[in-house]
Amino acid sequence: MKKKYPAVTLGLVAALSLAACGSAPDSSSGGAASDFTACMVSDEGGFDDQSFNQSGKEGLDRAKSELGVKTIAVESQSDADYPTNVDSLIQQNCNLIIGVGFKLAEHLTTAAQENPDIDFALIDSSFTDADGNVVELDNAKPLTFNTAEAAYLAGYAAAGTTQTGTVATYGGMAIPTVQIFMEGFAKGVAKYNEDNGTDVKVLGWNPDDPGSGSFVGNFSDTAKGQSLTELFLSNGADIILPVAGPVGSGTIAAVKEAGDDNNAIVWVDADGYLTTESIGGSKYMLTSVVKGIGTAVYDTVQEASSGNFTSDPFIGTLANDGVSIADYHDWSDRVPDDVKEQVEVLKQQIIDGTLDVSTPYDPS
Repeated sequence: MKKKYPAVTLGLVAALSLAACGSAPDSSSGGAASDFTACMVSDEGGFDDQSFNQSGKEGLDRAKSELGVKTIAVESQSDADYPTNVDSLIQQNCNLIIGVGFKLAEHLTTAAQENPDIDFALIDSSFTDADGNVVELDNAKPLTFNTAEAAYLAGYAAAGTTQTGTVATYGGMAIPTVQIFMEGFAKGVAKYNEDNGTDVKVLGWNPDDPGSGSFVGNFSDTAKGQSLTELFLSNGADIILPVAGPVGSGTIAAVKEAGDDNNAIVWVDADGYLTTESIGGSKYMLTSVVKGIGTAVYDTVQEASSGNFTSDPFIGTLANDGVSIADYHDWSDRVPDDVKEQVEVLKQQIIDGTLDVSTPYDPS
């Protein structure tokens, strides 16, 4: 029997679900209709965040198109929506429910425990109980990413490209899936300094003092993201890494307003050059630290819809193309050739294990 969260009625959750995302089960694409329904619930950033949630939704849409499965996507506006949205998907007979982000961990874990006949997957987090303890279930698959590997390369590239000798980073919240980007980035800068006898500085994150890191406090306050970026720019930083989902649009706004074409951004999760074009961000994208979220979602739907779902965790790495550094695009001519070449050397060293870029925040 499928269990509901007690305070929500079936009629209400169904109405809220459809109103929230404007979509219902649909198998019009991808050939013959399937009896399998793959579902997704976003975190507060929403599916148009040009980053994290958007990448997950693209993977779901690809599964609908190529596999012929039905899909339902429910968008959360705040933390309060999570239990309601998860329950709405249970009541709509989803065969697989994918949550985007660690904030859904507790709710999705409870749902997985109470509904063993439904498969669940969680992007960027293990399944956990209310106390944050990891919970392993046969119907629950974590989809995580060792982004430190790719962020290390981006940090090296940024350190080799900066004109001011100062770069910066900030996060949405002080959580491992954010801190791992910042740590990897700072370590990449340190590696460049070590190799070249330079002293490129990193504002916003110090591996020796993580408590002093710069954070917005959420993944929705774009105004604070803009003000943090303005502060970094005023302190001499010319390349900024925002690790805050849609809050990164505040960084784009600040860089645009500064009016200096030498300022650049390193995006996260998706290739920002492609995803931020509509808000004028592309020209500022030095590169991006990309997670293969869409591919991980697609592969999970494919496995589940073919009856081959397992709870084995997926960890994206450089070796399995689960993480990567994006093309330099318009900035390619500004990144020195020797820096590009060394980034490729470092990438191979990370893949073959001769270069250790591990952090305290790595997924396990």
